[in-house]
Amino acid sequence: MKNLIFIPVFLFITFSYAQEKVKYSSFKKEIDKFQKKLNKEFKDTQESPLSEEDLKTFETLDFFPADTNFRVIAKVERTKDPKPFKMKTTTSRLPVYTVYAYITFKLKGKTFKLPVYQNQKLMQTPEYENYLFLPFTDLTNSKTTYGGGRYLDLDIPEGDTMVIDFNKAYNPYCAYNSKYSCPIPPEENHINVEVTAGVKNFKGH
Repeated sequence: MKNLIFIPVFLFITFSYAQEKVKYSSFKKEIDKFQKKLNKEFKDTQESPLSEEDLKTFETLDFFPADTNFRVIAKVERTKDPKPFKMKTTTSRLPVYTVYAYITFKLKGKTFKLPVYQNQKLMQTPEYENYLFLPFTDLTNSKTTYGGGRYLDLDIPEGDTMVIDFNKAYNPYCAYNSKYSCPIPPEENHINVEVTAGVKNFKGH
């Protein structure tokens, strides 16, 4: 009798494990693709933000290991009649954004609610009409990641939820070269945990 019970349970556990393995494999491939694309851009002399000196020795960016714990489902609350505002940057440039929505999600047992932004100039172009911008800071800044925070690129969701994958967090160009003008994450975009996912700080900067 025990064997009759044990076998189905064992098969169920094995099947569940196989499913999780497939899910992780698909997730890992997606993150690997993101990292390879980013490295390719940085090696391209026409696209790279690196200085000529850094470009000569560049091989790869430094990434945290891919971690499914930093891929979360967020609830999306659209803002009503958002007012345009000028976002501060590392220079005198002041690009105009609106708060498109607030996203609520859990990370490391804590709940966070952050604004996501829509650039008023970019949204006029077909390529970026569905583009959303999530700049953020966290407790890794100035330690293992760039002191000025990091960015995530998002798409406008069809429903009231969206995937936020911090494994795709990347540095502003200012982390590599001071000639660039980069948006500074607003204070309300702080995540009060260590987000050990995505791109790390660039060596020597």
